[in-house]
Amino acid sequence: MKSVMTIFTKYRAQILYLFFGGLTTVFNIILYGGLRLTQMPIMVAYVIAWFFTVLFAYLTNRVWVFDSQAHGFRELLNEAVKFYVARIATGLIGMAILWFGTSLLHQNDMSWNIIQNVFVVVSNYVLSKLIIFKAKEKWER
Repeated sequence: MKSVMTIFTKYRAQILYLFFGGLTTVFNIILYGGLRLTQMPIMVAYVIAWFFTVLFAYLTNRVWVFDSQAHGFRELLNEAVKFYVARIATGLIGMAILWFGTSLLHQNDMSWNIIQNVFVVVSNYVLSKLIIFKAKEKWER
């Protein structure tokens, strides 16, 4: 049991990111699938699901994964803007992956939504760790 706690302590951020990234992915797939059941166009459903997924990801990443030290309106706004800008970049790439799979290859949109989600989760972790929540490490030193 001690070794499990040691591993969790050492890799806390990565484990929590994978956990919440998994929840975020499931949330995105369910929301996207629900929107598609209404016959909503693929890209409209993608954008709506993306917006709410990013909000969910920001809140979980800020509180539980990266233990953000941002306080006050200005710091929170700066952090949230960086988070959304990074997610816009990966969201556009995810949209391109989805478009490629569905429009060019004419394959199932749910399969390509899962594929693009994997890419987005990994990319978002790197951006969050290196740019958005970087200030936390300053406080730890």
